[in-house]
Amino acid sequence: MAAYTVHQVAEMAGVSVRTLHHYDHIGLLKPAARTAAGYRLYGQDELLRLQQILLFRELDVPLATVRNILDDPGFDPVAALEAHRRTLEGQVARLRRLLQTIDRTIQRIKEDTMALTDDELYEGLPKEKAERWRREARELYGASAVEESEQRVRKLSKAEWNTLKDEGDAVTRGMAALMGREPGDPEVQALVARHYAWLEHFWHADAEAYRGLARLYVENDEFRATYDSYRPGLAEFMEAAMHYYADHTLSAEE
Repeated sequence: MAAYTVHQVAEMAGVSVRTLHHYDHIGLLKPAARTAAGYRLYGQDELLRLQQILLFRELDVPLATVRNILDDPGFDPVAALEAHRRTLEGQVARLRRLLQTIDRTIQRIKEDTMALTDDELYEGLPKEKAERWRREARELYGASAVEESEQRVRKLSKAEWNTLKDEGDAVTRGMAALMGREPGDPEVQALVARHYAWLEHFWHADAEAYRGLARLYVENDEFRATYDSYRPGLAEFMEAAMHYYADHTLSAEE
């Protein structure tokens, strides 16, 4: 029969010699024999019992309870190992779920704080159309103004970008709901003020530039189609309301 010293058992099981001495002292794990010099020796039965002890300890079962379980005449080591396996499988499944939750949270945080890419600046547009829009914007407003605008947006997180897109949509829907009112109506002008504040995230426009943008909403087929998709005639209504804001608010501030 193979016999192992306390140091060999400690190394195999990953526990300290002091722990094995303690188990011996409380009657939880007695050595199979001792040498003439009094050194502890452990055999196969003791190693199997130690495995059970360590498994129960992984499940946070108190040592006194472990001793009572192992010393019970009806104790079935195979049934105990099968029970340990079921318990550990449940813990593994729970830990996998926790890891998946952590991974999803990490990804969401990264997505919300990651800077926008060039493609995301023109999300939803075919590449050719995005390039044409950038080219036309450079011709209308100058390359430096377009670059400054894009740099502003690139500094936004994805969460901020999504909030900004939601605000633009909300303003447009609000304007569509107010169509039929006078351009100078207080509620209309309040929404135009939100539109101007929204625009400031991309580009600072004085009164003249804001009037130019209003005309573009009507004269550019794609801008017109975008706004009229909310409600037919919205492009003209936006133009009139924006002109009123430029004449009565922005011009007064200059």
